[in-house]
Amino acid sequence: MTTTGAGEHIHRYLIIGAGPGGLQISYFLQRAGADYLTLEREAEPGSFFRHYPRHRRLISLNKVHTGEKDPEIALRWDWNSLLNDAPGLLFPRYSQEYFPSPDDLLRYLADFQREHALNVRFSTAVDRVEKVDGVFVVHTAGEVFRAECLIMATGWGGPNIPDIPGIELAVGYEDMPTAPEDFTDKRVLIIGKGNSAFETAQAILGHAAVVHLASPRPVRFAWTSKHPGDVRGQYGALLDSYWFKTLHGVLECQIDRLWREGDRFKAEITYTLAEGEQALLEYDVVLRCTGFTMDTALFDDSCRPELAPNGRIPAIGPDFQSTNVDGLYFAGTLMQGRDFKGASSAFIDGFRYNLRTLARLLDERYGQAPLDHRLLPVDADQLTATMLERVNYSSALWTQFEYLCDVYVVDQDSGRILHYADLPEDYAVDRFAEHPLYFTLTLRWGRGDYGDVFAIQRHPTPDRAHESAFLHPVVRAWSHREMVAEQHLLEDLLAVWRHPVRHVQPLRAFLTSRLAPPADAPDSAQPHIPEPS
Repeated sequence: MTTTGAGEHIHRYLIIGAGPGGLQISYFLQRAGADYLTLEREAEPGSFFRHYPRHRRLISLNKVHTGEKDPEIALRWDWNSLLNDAPGLLFPRYSQEYFPSPDDLLRYLADFQREHALNVRFSTAVDRVEKVDGVFVVHTAGEVFRAECLIMATGWGGPNIPDIPGIELAVGYEDMPTAPEDFTDKRVLIIGKGNSAFETAQAILGHAAVVHLASPRPVRFAWTSKHPGDVRGQYGALLDSYWFKTLHGVLECQIDRLWREGDRFKAEITYTLAEGEQALLEYDVVLRCTGFTMDTALFDDSCRPELAPNGRIPAIGPDFQSTNVDGLYFAGTLMQGRDFKGASSAFIDGFRYNLRTLARLLDERYGQAPLDHRLLPVDADQLTATMLERVNYSSALWTQFEYLCDVYVVDQDSGRILHYADLPEDYAVDRFAEHPLYFTLTLRWGRGDYGDVFAIQRHPTPDRAHESAFLHPVVRAWSHREMVAEQHLLEDLLAVWRHPVRHVQPLRAFLTSRLAPPADAPDSAQPHIPEPS
């Protein structure tokens, strides 16, 4: 750090926000000996969780009793811990509840920052960010901070408010009362069908006369999508009530407008699954539970980031960097642009691994440190063993399924295989596009269009592994930017992929066929590099 006087400070990295994402990237930068500073507007870390979720129950799992002794594997079901080397700083030591309280997460985050002595300036609100001559300039009250690299870990900036005439009459999730008794005998319209809407409905279900959840599209369930941000099973009571004729309901409709008449609210709606049928409904209370959006007000025009198509999160490249502002990166829930509604980048259990990777990429760019990797011989047997060890052990590949991958580059110059761990697959394809042969290893689900996800017809033979429905390993062979072959390994109930016939033999045969030199080549020949099909 450099202090220039007159309240000016210069760092290589500035992080804005000390929630879980800001603390996690702070930890990795500090461990690397980097020059960084984290600015936090509140007096303590994790301020979002002082207010949310409103009914004080997280949807992030805390499976304490796993039967596993290895902490790496246990992280697969610990969705709240940050990655670190201190055995005592794991969330299950703070709560034994399967769906824990956010108050326990707040205690955990405060201890994490204090125990690691992370360089966080609390009670320092950022007023404005600009970019001058390639340097980020961050303005606070009375002080200016400059940095080569800016990492935004601010989380959600405020509520997402849909464009509905009269929406200002609805009470937002951020302001609504949480005492169920306040809704006794009331007819309640909840706008939205995500977890915050179902959380709210479940809390008032035993008191309200009628609860309707409304949005244009049907409910997206987590057990169908495999995405933890979609509606979770613990909120099923409202759905039971819907089909048990209690008059509570889930409406697929466009809310055309809202207005007030006396002490009641009127909602004019058009059903989206009923051939345009319209209706006029009446309620005592209207609640808005339509999620959150990023706040871009801090940014000057010189560094205002583009947003993803939904307009609520930043548009980022494969390296987590803004698509239009060089040196501007995003941490925490703002990293979800590349796997939106897919893997877990919106949540601690996902973005903690993204941030470990981001720290490596930043060290390579700004610290000129080579991206860490292992060297392996060009040997199908050893490559098979290495890949199976990774999918049976890694919590990163498990949590960030279909997004993070291991990469195995067949390097013709060295005659070795270069193994890189935990890179986004699209980043890997960009980075290694000049190579005529490399492999990516991920965990993937089956197709997403099963009629009933609890009654799937299975075909448990290795030659039909590509029809597996549960999470299972997939190895892809790439030539430059084109995928030239793909090998699925059979799903397994306990997620153990070591069976000699089901897993080892098919993978070894696949790798052997891709690595083998032509039959007429001399013994010293390089591995055969196929042309894209």
